[in-house]
Amino acid sequence: MTSEQYPTRLPCGNRVLDLAHTHVMGILNATPDSFSDGGRFSQLDAALRHAEGMVAAGATLIDVGGESTRPGARVVSPLEELERVAPLVEAIHRELDVIISVDTSTPAVMRETARLGAGLINDVRSLRRDGALDAAAATGLPVCLMHMLGEPGDMQDNPQYDNVTAAVATFLRERMDACASVGIEADRIILDPGFGFAKTLAHNLSLFKHMEALHGLGRPLLVGVSRKSMIGLALGRPVDERLYGGLALAALAMTKGAKILRVHDVAETVDVVRMITAVESAE
Repeated sequence: MTSEQYPTRLPCGNRVLDLAHTHVMGILNATPDSFSDGGRFSQLDAALRHAEGMVAAGATLIDVGGESTRPGARVVSPLEELERVAPLVEAIHRELDVIISVDTSTPAVMRETARLGAGLINDVRSLRRDGALDAAAATGLPVCLMHMLGEPGDMQDNPQYDNVTAAVATFLRERMDACASVGIEADRIILDPGFGFAKTLAHNLSLFKHMEALHGLGRPLLVGVSRKSMIGLALGRPVDERLYGGLALAALAMTKGAKILRVHDVAETVDVVRMITAVESAE
């Protein structure tokens, strides 16, 4: 387990995330085309009940997304994304005691969901869309920056790296510098290595193995590998048979110092976190 190099108190809107220990972030896709659960939670009531179940199972963050970022996914308009996400953020904020993360690259969605109660901006494009840096800065919320080259539609065409871990670290440091230029200080930033985004299986495995190198950036790490193709390719499993591989990676990520685990299977991952914590806390 790595020791923290940063303050462990992260204000997230009207709540605070304690980064002294590992948290489970539940995935809530309000989209018709996400790779694992597309269409299941696009209706407000069903989505809210699913969020409620994840909170009851131990999730301390819910990541709400209105645009699929699976390989080959289509781009949605800002209005369509906002119509999917805003009512859900408002409802969760009203009814549940949980930090709401909004999985978005869209400036208008960042601003509006912050107003409605979101506590974290989680951007797979690392605030590279026009206006995203300024919008994120204006919200005052923490942001999660993720490594990805290209766009979801073409990111898997032919990704190449001399050293994938070094390339990810360089990219994330550059994005942190871009954030600093608009007043988003380092203490508001979380970093995501971007497993499955512009990376082959070999890239993903190497990056995971050497993940500790990213602690040199001095910010908490979020790891999202739940049900992803790296598990399917490594184990020869379809999407609905990747739970055990995902739990193995969750345990490994935690021992490598990850502070947020972004998952579909909340209850099972919470058990992993609690069991490791129990052992690590023993005399």
